[in-house]
Amino acid sequence: MQKLNILVAGSTGYIGTELIKLLLNHKNVNIKYLCGNSSIGKDISLYDNLFKKNKLPKIIKFNEKLLDDIDVIFTALPNGEAQKIANKLKKHNTLIDLSADFRLKNAKTYLQYYKKKHSSKKNINKSIYALPEIKKSLIKNYKIIGCPGCYPTSALLPLIPLIKKNIISHKDIIIDSKSGYSGAGRGVHKKFRNNNLYESLSAYGIKYHRHNSEIQQELNLLSGKKVDFTFTPHLSPMFRGILTTIYCTLSKKNNVSSIISLLKKFYKKEFFVKILNKNKPISTNDVINTNKCLISVCESKQKNKIIILSAIDNLIKGGGGQAIQNMNLKFNFKKEMGLK
Repeated sequence: MQKLNILVAGSTGYIGTELIKLLLNHKNVNIKYLCGNSSIGKDISLYDNLFKKNKLPKIIKFNEKLLDDIDVIFTALPNGEAQKIANKLKKHNTLIDLSADFRLKNAKTYLQYYKKKHSSKKNINKSIYALPEIKKSLIKNYKIIGCPGCYPTSALLPLIPLIKKNIISHKDIIIDSKSGYSGAGRGVHKKFRNNNLYESLSAYGIKYHRHNSEIQQELNLLSGKKVDFTFTPHLSPMFRGILTTIYCTLSKKNNVSSIISLLKKFYKKEFFVKILNKNKPISTNDVINTNKCLISVCESKQKNKIIILSAIDNLIKGGGGQAIQNMNLKFNFKKEMGLK
């Protein structure tokens, strides 16, 4: 088949470079343009030595004319920038956004959490919150695809089936997440220059972390009422990976075995989600450089409680890999194409 022409905007950030690496392994795409702001005219190999083996275009400034011969635009830009591009899309373009610009279905919620007005309100209802294992075939109906955040991906994949089947309490869910510092972008090194980034663990975004909004949105959507949870993220002294620990209260007549059985059945046909046996310890090392999400359900010392462990690579399953998953669904490619 004819290859899709691809434009990557925000190509030099951690997520952007990871996305390009994956696209180079996808036989149905052609990377036509790489766009940036501070890196215009530079070679992408300056940002990762792996690119020296590949002939890739030099980084240029985005302009609307580039969209004429482009099928898919991936945006790994600061929040607000993908909205501007969305307003310029041609009929043949598909936008796959890795920022938060099209994750929230309410412009007021976006303003509340991101402190800026949404400049593409007309496109919000034309977009989809695209958690691929959940939204599946619905994704192909949209030309604006909003990829979930990394923390919500790690939390929603185990929680959605349980909330949907009403087998855990919708109250007092605790979500505790530890992420590698790459999730904060290349600027993290300057921001934490005097805070011993590489040897310390830091809690941040307590109470008002932006990802609360999309976790709340998706859980409420499933349950039909407000789900009560507490989410606390932590920045860990490792480059990549997320380990999320979730504490839940079981509803009546359920136990760890029944939870595992339900999750295995729910994700039976999903290539990238693996449900482990009971009480299996996991680490970020189990998922680094993969598009996998590993989920382990563990017993608690309290009989009516369970502890769920969920591990992903924030740059792949929580970033570029999930974006390619969504592209594969949109264009009827094999699920694992470019992601093995």
